[in-house]
Amino acid sequence: MRHVLTSGFLAGATLLALPASAEEQTLTAVHAFPETLVYTQSFLEFVDKVNAAGEGVVRIEVRGGPEAIGMFQQPDAVRNGVVDMVYTPGSFYAGALPEKDAMVASNITAIEARQNGGIDLINEIHQEKMGVYYLGWFDSGVSYNLWTVDKPELDADGNLDVSGWKLRGNPVYNAFFTEYLGAQVIDLPTTDVYAGLERGVVDASGWTQIGLMDLKWDDFVNYRIEPDFFSTDLGVIVNLDSWNELSDEAKSILQETAIAHERSSVEKLRELRDEEFAALEEGGMQVVELTGEAASNYLAAAREKTWERMRTQMEKHPMGLEHYDALIEHFYDPSRDPGQ
Repeated sequence: MRHVLTSGFLAGATLLALPASAEEQTLTAVHAFPETLVYTQSFLEFVDKVNAAGEGVVRIEVRGGPEAIGMFQQPDAVRNGVVDMVYTPGSFYAGALPEKDAMVASNITAIEARQNGGIDLINEIHQEKMGVYYLGWFDSGVSYNLWTVDKPELDADGNLDVSGWKLRGNPVYNAFFTEYLGAQVIDLPTTDVYAGLERGVVDASGWTQIGLMDLKWDDFVNYRIEPDFFSTDLGVIVNLDSWNELSDEAKSILQETAIAHERSSVEKLRELRDEEFAALEEGGMQVVELTGEAASNYLAAAREKTWERMRTQMEKHPMGLEHYDALIEHFYDPSRDPGQ
């Protein structure tokens, strides 16, 4: 768990405290998003919980975020042992593990997925395909919306008309955006969207229900489109060799703290979502809501286009569709669909 780091990594690293004792085991960690973002704050809260519970046994040293290792390079960094732990969306390593799309299309939270064996299955797949241990699915239960600068137009049937949009996309959204909505997308990383909105490069984006104000995108976007879709797929992965080197006590502390944080982060972020929606609407944000068949088709397309992408990409891997049906069964509850 102690690795030779590149000089570029060291230059951006922010070390926390040194281990309290020679016996204490240390895991180095990075996070995908800037420290100011609400999701990163949730991860840092988890780190504090581990370091308190694991005093003298195990601790996590946070080395920084995308300034230390680029957000899209972080999954390979943990896979290759450059760093022990990463907090990142599964979508950032979709090429290696397309099964993460089951979480993107999920309509349940980590609480249910932990209880029904879904997270155990995801962990098994992570270990087999990537050589990493899937410690926990944090900040679940938060969905996505489309956010726009200009008022969205609806066609005669109440469907969203995206003609003329400059829609910011990324691999999480693009199957839904292009294959169902028929949108032309401009791929931009999260850190570049503010400038893209400011310069008119994009005038709409998908984003989660919370965190918009952290990113200051509300300086430009004025409309939120309902219904919400998808789920966040933020999780903590640990280099498998590093995990296996931990004592049983250290593993227990990490796993138990992760499971507790899965639950507490759901509850905390639901409250924050309601607070942020209220603050945004007080600031002038307006809501445009699809209804009836248009809303049902919109939600079904978000889910089914994501499953199609997962199936297509899984077929390219040696394991094929081995877990396809089980993933959908564990991460999707049809009784929660509107109208059911």
